[in-house]
Amino acid sequence: MAKKSKGNRIQVILECTEHKNSGMPGTSRYVTEKNRKNTPDRLELKKYNPILRRYTIHREIK
Repeated sequence: MAKKSKGNRIQVILECTEHKNSGMPGTSRYVTEKNRKNTPDRLELKKYNPILRRYTIHREIK
């Protein structure tokens, strides 16, 4: 039988970049999925940050 290959869809963690630079306590993180084949680069989305109370850029972290 053939071996089952690793799936293309993986879970990634998105972390707010503006919050990290502001020096305020706490972090805003989201967990989402991405397709490894279609988006090989790091994911970058605008998501809501409840601590800063506005939409900010969230980048994929390792």
